[in-house]
Amino acid sequence: MTGHFGLQSASGHLTVPGESKDPYPADVEATFRADAAQVIARYPEKRSALLPLLHLVQSVDGYVTGRGIELCAELLDLTTAEVSGVATFYTQYKRHPNGEYTVGVCTNTLCAVMGGDEIWEAVSEHLGIGHDETTPDGKVTLERVECNAACDYAPVVMANWEFFDNQTPESTKQLVDDLREGKDVRPTRGPSRVCTFKQVSRTLAGFSDGLADEGVGAGPASLLGLEIAKRKGWSAPQGAGSAHGSSTAGAAPGNTEVTPASDDAKAEKSEPGAERDASDETPGEKHDAGTSTDKPAKKAAARKTPARRAAGTKAGPSDDGPPVASTGDGVSGVARQEGSPADPVDIEPAQDADLEHPKDRAANVSAQSASVPVGHDASAASTLFDEPDGDETTDAKGDR
Repeated sequence: MTGHFGLQSASGHLTVPGESKDPYPADVEATFRADAAQVIARYPEKRSALLPLLHLVQSVDGYVTGRGIELCAELLDLTTAEVSGVATFYTQYKRHPNGEYTVGVCTNTLCAVMGGDEIWEAVSEHLGIGHDETTPDGKVTLERVECNAACDYAPVVMANWEFFDNQTPESTKQLVDDLREGKDVRPTRGPSRVCTFKQVSRTLAGFSDGLADEGVGAGPASLLGLEIAKRKGWSAPQGAGSAHGSSTAGAAPGNTEVTPASDDAKAEKSEPGAERDASDETPGEKHDAGTSTDKPAKKAAARKTPARRAAGTKAGPSDDGPPVASTGDGVSGVARQEGSPADPVDIEPAQDADLEHPKDRAANVSAQSASVPVGHDASAASTLFDEPDGDETTDAKGDR
């Protein structure tokens, strides 16, 4: 397919040539339908398969073609407008032929200040193309991209969404030259090679290429914080016991799991088998009278979760605040909620204020003293919409 694809009309609508709507060859369509059936089967609602199916279209055509949109609409019982709306929303879907390799230069904040803008300018000039444009040989499509979630290695460049860390203008120009010449290019992290745009699109559609476990995922910069924590012996909170100063001897540093040997686990394990209260008994049941009196206490103790046990502890003057439920941030234990500080009060009286006068004393509250004249009521009810009629003004001493 040749031509000016992806152009905008005078009204701003994206247009694609009619040839992109030509039917698929019979064998290509049969394979597509078979693959699409596998994708659709993964979802309880087949319309949920639209995103991977659009990647599947790109794996066949190299971009989202008109015929691909029509086939997705047919398979998912959607309108072509609904499919097009999704295809034009996400930047990973291309509405015009894409290069064999998409090279994205991160120019978001950190990468930009670390040299991303310089890399972009150098590579754009080197290739003679701008954003979302493709080299004449169809090998490289160049893009400015947003954050690649690899700020540890800024500035970062991606080739078909594989990481190339700590890049420079020269290293990036060498990268695009190697890609255009068909050389094997190995990313800084991840798989051993950069796959083509069509190959990656098939992987994004849900068909494994077997490369997911190749190479290193997290490099030294990402792991530096963990190494420092290990070296210094830092660890996460150990749970409810550490909040009350109880011993954590024998616990692994940083371990916040509820293990079978922990007190919390024992309490939770005893809940289902908690002994019944005498009031739960059905008529005719017989129990030992000598043990019936302490069963309610045992039952209550067994049903107390760690949070309830902490809540049942009488708060002392040194407590940081009432216990609250964990916020689910991955650290087990009881969180403490700090009390709100009291509103600050201006201890210095306003100039010329009469502290024997109630209104003058009220005006000393710092939240009001900047705007309430001496001798006026500082309460909210009196200070809202209390502008005097006419053009009269009030000076700092309350005189008109």
